[in-house]
Formats: sequence, C-alpha cells, structure tokens
Amino acid sequence: MARSHDSVTDGTARTTAAGNRAQEAKSQVMAAIGGLVDEGKAEWNHTATGDIELRLLSGEVFVLGEVSVTRVE
Repeated sequence: MARSHDSVTDGTARTTAAGNRAQEAKSQVMAAIGGLVDEGKAEWNHTATGDIELRLLSGEVFVLGEVSVTRVE
C-alpha cells in the first residue's frame, strides 16, 4: 500500500511540532536553571565534552546533556 502525499506531509508536520515543543521545553528548563544560578543557588560550568555541569548549593551535581539530565552526585 503506497503512502499518500498527505500522510507524509502530516507526519512531517507532527515531527516538526514535536521538535518545536521539545525545544520550547528545553528553553524553559534552561531559563529556570539560569534563574537558580542568577539567585546564587547554583553554579554551572562547561565540561571538557561540551556538556554543562550544574552544581546546586545543596550538593547535588548534574550533567546537562543535549537531550538529557544526569545526576552525578
């Protein structure tokens, strides 16, 4: 069964919309983390691999990757 052009276009639109939502969510998370840094509640630095290391004053350490957040300590 061949796909119609409309189903391909719909699939592309859904993929684009999902990507836009993901980018918006990432922007909101980074803004919130930036607020913690601005308020003196956290520090962040770039790692050698290009990720961002976030250290909260309470002691937790996270690595902010391109699509993930990993707790280190």
